[in-house]
Amino acid sequence: MTEDTSSSTHPPLPPTTEDDRFSWLRLLRSRRVGVTTFYRLLSEHGTAQNALSALPEVARNAGVEDYESCPPCVIEAEMKAARAARARLLCLGDTAYPQELARIADPPPMLWAIGELSLLHRPAVAMVGARNASSLGTRIARALASGLGAAGMVVVSGMARGIDAAAHDGALETGTIAVLAGGVDNIYPAENANLAARIAERGLRLSEQPMGLAPQARHFPVRNRIVSGLSRAVVVVEAAAKSGSLITARDALDQGREVMAVPGHPFDARASGCNMLIRDGAALVRRAEDVLTAIGMPADPSANAPRKRDETSEPGPASDTIRTPSRSHRATVALHQQILDRLGPSPIGEDQLIRDLAATADQVGPALLDLELDGQIARQSGGLLSRLN
Repeated sequence: MTEDTSSSTHPPLPPTTEDDRFSWLRLLRSRRVGVTTFYRLLSEHGTAQNALSALPEVARNAGVEDYESCPPCVIEAEMKAARAARARLLCLGDTAYPQELARIADPPPMLWAIGELSLLHRPAVAMVGARNASSLGTRIARALASGLGAAGMVVVSGMARGIDAAAHDGALETGTIAVLAGGVDNIYPAENANLAARIAERGLRLSEQPMGLAPQARHFPVRNRIVSGLSRAVVVVEAAAKSGSLITARDALDQGREVMAVPGHPFDARASGCNMLIRDGAALVRRAEDVLTAIGMPADPSANAPRKRDETSEPGPASDTIRTPSRSHRATVALHQQILDRLGPSPIGEDQLIRDLAATADQVGPALLDLELDGQIARQSGGLLSRLN
């Protein structure tokens, strides 16, 4: 039994009882049943329970012997984990299910959600980009997210390190949705645990995967279609020529969404994917108003006003390793790498770099000198820094 590649043209009616929801989840979790096969089985057999009863025969006809559907105890354990995590199950056709996502080809039949469900019914823009983002890239992502949020948009991303984390952080006060590649209760990367907790309190976390599932490489491209499917547009901020962000951009185009990109320095590999998108027709983004204009939303004059940040708040995930002025070898190497990750060919101010690292001048100054003497960074007039290789 193999996954059918054709999409379903007749969405099923949503389950109306707890037993129906249980059967939907059990069918979806059964071996060799993907999203497209799930819809085909429902279409052919009417209900999930009927489809479950027919599955062994369907499998035998496909050459799969001794086939067993997902055991009920597996679904009972998933439901128990969901209750412990305070996750809600959203089924296609439910009033809480996001309508934008429901219109894509083969939308997730079911989603686990933790947080504020009302965000699913507000206009949204996705923001994606490099995990090893530069300091300039994370600042742009945070500013764009803050501006879009001020204009009433929800910001959607994948809660990865780098651009994703910066976008969520910038929109946390106004509304953000994190779509996870693993279970909605499995935080990856672990360094984003604090961010994930804040999103659960003030935003929304979503996943179509089973509770507790650790994400694997194959889950991320599948997740990306949900990020774009929830949104009216996808904005790419720093992306290499071959990256998951471009997969999201392709999904957006297939779904009829706007694709936009922030241009970058031509010598910075982290900007090559964005520059390619712009070359191929993606709208160029400099500020939040550019995004709002492209999707036909009224621009708020305050959209690009800098949002005051809580000086007492905990530092972001990227700064977690910078706690004290310790100069042990391991701490020094880690600090060097964090500085290099945030620098690119486009120069930025040393004071801005220090703020982005959530460190002190006493910590960063010696590290900058080490990197300058090693020929990895260059100083320019006006206190600007850039990476050389």
